Amino acid sequence: MTPDAFTALSAPERERLSRTDQLSWVDPMLATLTDRRFSDTGWIFERKLDGIRCLAYRSGDAVSLFSRKRQRLERTYPEIAENLAAQREDNFVIDGEIVAFEGRRTSFALLQQRSGIIDPTRARQSTVRVIYYAFDILHLDGYDTRGLSLRARKRVLRSAIEFTGPLRFTVHRNTDGEGYFESACSRGWEGIIAKKADSLYSSRRSPNWLKFKCSVGQEFVIGGFTQPAGSRTGFGALLLGHYEGERFVYAGKVGTGFDERTLRDLRAKLGQLEIEQSPFAGFRRFERGTHFVQPLLVCQVTFTEWTRDGMLRHPRFEGIREDKAASEVVREATTSSRS
Repeated sequence: MTPDAFTALSAPERERLSRTDQLSWVDPMLATLTDRRFSDTGWIFERKLDGIRCLAYRSGDAVSLFSRKRQRLERTYPEIAENLAAQREDNFVIDGEIVAFEGRRTSFALLQQRSGIIDPTRARQSTVRVIYYAFDILHLDGYDTRGLSLRARKRVLRSAIEFTGPLRFTVHRNTDGEGYFESACSRGWEGIIAKKADSLYSSRRSPNWLKFKCSVGQEFVIGGFTQPAGSRTGFGALLLGHYEGERFVYAGKVGTGFDERTLRDLRAKLGQLEIEQSPFAGFRRFERGTHFVQPLLVCQVTFTEWTRDGMLRHPRFEGIREDKAASEVVREATTSSRS
């Protein structure tokens, strides 16, 4: 007997469901950055959220929350796990994003205050309120739903899950991607995600999901730091890089966006990773007193643009990312094509 949520599907759509045991792990589908804005009846458009990707698994009474790197998150966000444990459906896998709001904008920097907590009691006492925006469902009550179209999966998701408390359904707009993008940027949002409405769920970076970004920003790997000057503590600036194949390439320094606690805590972490030689590929003259570290820590940085020589212009530190491996960090390329 299929779940009630599947009554939202047509007969041909139900035939595309496959009966399987619950999935133990699914690599998340990722969006490709594009510099082309478009409107299309075959696409839907969702708000781009600046948070932590989270795949939620429920099997009976057990709920597990995982980051992209398969880090367990339920002790950090116990209110989300508890809400999912109280759902009427007791076997599902959903995909979404955990965020914290500063006013009407999602703030990765604010979310950082929760992401370092692994004690559920402390997490519940935190003043940082978090929301889990679910945007896809991959498995439900013994059925793999990844073979359904995106529109069909979203209908199933909305029917299967009760969106109360810290759970939200990720709403979308049809057709008008250009207008939605302009509206998103005027509201100070990070951008929007364009998704091909008939696309299946595939565990890779796909041209069927595209990022329209209002501001430029991405992850970088920390390869070193400079000495603090004046009354500043911790460090002066971080040396940033990204990978080009096996080469770790220098992308410039970031010296803004840090509070005193971050300067202190991050300096302690960097001290444990110090090495004598520069990890950056090729010869480059760094200022005297520069410290180099193993390129293991990933951070989020916003900036205005790339210079012609591959450096960041006006970068600002947003926070440490623990949900992405350093080896995955590359310069985000844009695509102007649609498929």
